[in-house]
Amino acid sequence: MTSAQDHALSLRRFLRPFQRVLGHARRRKWCPMYLRGLMAPLERKSLQPLAEHVAPGQYAQLHHFVTVSPWQDDQMGAVLARQAQRLVGGHDAVLIVDDTAFPKQGTGSVGVARQYCGVLGKVANCQVLVSLTLARNDIPVPLALRLFLPQAWTDDPQRCVAAGVPQGHRQFLTKKALALQEIDRVRQHGVTFKVVVADAGYGNSAAFRGALTARGLTWAVGVPGAQKVYSTKVGMLTERRSKTGRLLVPVPDEPRKSVAQVLHDLPPHKWVSRTWRKGTKGPLRARFAVLRVRVADGGELHDGSHLPGDEVWLVVERRPSGERKYYLTNHPANTAKIELIRDIKARWSCEQVHQQLKEELGLDHFEGRSWRGLHHHVLLCMMAMAFLQALRLPLGRRHLSTLPQTRKQVVSWLMKPQPHSSGRSPPPSRVKKLVHHT
Repeated sequence: MTSAQDHALSLRRFLRPFQRVLGHARRRKWCPMYLRGLMAPLERKSLQPLAEHVAPGQYAQLHHFVTVSPWQDDQMGAVLARQAQRLVGGHDAVLIVDDTAFPKQGTGSVGVARQYCGVLGKVANCQVLVSLTLARNDIPVPLALRLFLPQAWTDDPQRCVAAGVPQGHRQFLTKKALALQEIDRVRQHGVTFKVVVADAGYGNSAAFRGALTARGLTWAVGVPGAQKVYSTKVGMLTERRSKTGRLLVPVPDEPRKSVAQVLHDLPPHKWVSRTWRKGTKGPLRARFAVLRVRVADGGELHDGSHLPGDEVWLVVERRPSGERKYYLTNHPANTAKIELIRDIKARWSCEQVHQQLKEELGLDHFEGRSWRGLHHHVLLCMMAMAFLQALRLPLGRRHLSTLPQTRKQVVSWLMKPQPHSSGRSPPPSRVKKLVHHT
């Protein structure tokens, strides 16, 4: 059985590369204490109750560490990216693009505005963070959580200054543009993956899909039922000049169809039933249809329609509830259908990681108003998640404990008084292999 000392040593070993970047001795002291507080069984993990639990009487010091202390944020993010790569990165990993929202009262907290809130399913007062998650074999590790600043903020420089928004982040960027910036950043830090997956909130943009293609990336994204496509047999009518000499733009020789209409026109034999994941209540199955199409995202015609673009896969999912989902992916033409389906459905682990970051680690409990405080808190939450995922991956073990089970198992050990780091008990061999120096 793993001892309290083993877990303390594994946490120190995991944090060692982060501690180097933090630099100052006081930051190196408070970082593991804050992580212990995030993993503790507290109802609220805002600064006040967290400080009372891990450092009674030292609230001011912990508050300074999170909200004021000038960390090297970029370097800390780079260390997190490298740790995630070691745990779950590689040619069979998926990079999941999504966002998550924190409902908020008032207007003082950085980035708060009336905007669509996914957790409530409606427009509400909230903060929205664009996220990247790296996952393999249903083990997700968060890579990035970047605050989206609505135009109500970027158009108000004084408001940004009051919340401590850095000068380089005061220009308005869409969520898709933020996601692309974060993808570029983690790739520069050595993160590798097979495919980028995203829901229709990102996949509905031809510009976003094109930007991924331009980067040489494979993608699989949701699209709305109204997305227009052509068949792969579409041709172009010959260009000719009118009597007035005006050049007529070539037009497709077949009409565009929405992906929902393509579904309606499919014969029954095109549908197949596939199991895409083993759920807690048994295998998860749905019916899928897979076919090649050309997306209507080429040059724009005078009527606002678009010419045929690249040839891609269209995947249609019909769930037992009757709900229908549509996806496009630029996987190679010879890709097996089951591989397409599994890559597309890998996005579910992102929803899992958002839920666990909130329920297990208090991601949405931060009550500060500043840019620095919020991003420090979410980075520490991601570090805690990465540490717990590292503990879930002991070598040679076939069945993983759940992340909530892992947190409950280690929290009592981590809260015990720990021996000096020079103790004789060696760290577990699995920690040497999974969580080591950068």
